[in-house]
Amino acid sequence: MSETAQSKVALETSMGTIVLELNSEKAPITVKNFLTYVKEGHYDGLIFHRVIRDFMIQGGGFDEQMQQRRTRFAIKNEAANGLKNVRGSVAMARTSVVDSATSQFFINTVDNGFLDYRGKRPEEFGYCVFGAVVEGMEVVDAIRAVKTATKMGHGDVPVETVTIIKASVL
Repeated sequence: MSETAQSKVALETSMGTIVLELNSEKAPITVKNFLTYVKEGHYDGLIFHRVIRDFMIQGGGFDEQMQQRRTRFAIKNEAANGLKNVRGSVAMARTSVVDSATSQFFINTVDNGFLDYRGKRPEEFGYCVFGAVVEGMEVVDAIRAVKTATKMGHGDVPVETVTIIKASVL
């Protein structure tokens, strides 16, 4: 499948399927990176390891034992692309370093305008939105409602594991 402006990826989770529509026109580097991880099977068997009900659900980095899966190199942050961190949008997670995103992503469960690009300084740069949930928002809402705790030094981890069984390009 060619990477069109509207590539779709299905995340089959232990709580149901979430379909993401990716915007390679506005976030070409990010979409190519995400699709590479999907095609390599990187996300298969990983968990949503950080769930904050009125913020976001995050996955793409850890397995059930909280072991981090090896990643590719970090990519350029495309947060200045005009896409917003609104409910249902999918964005790349990163550290405080602007260009540090690798495989971890999050789905906004509410509008999070404070994560949007506001300027070139690191504290204003924001988080790159590269797509949106087009099917399965009820699954996102079910995941956001799970009970969380601290596990192996990580906060906001679901008590009952929420696994990404398989990620596939549609």
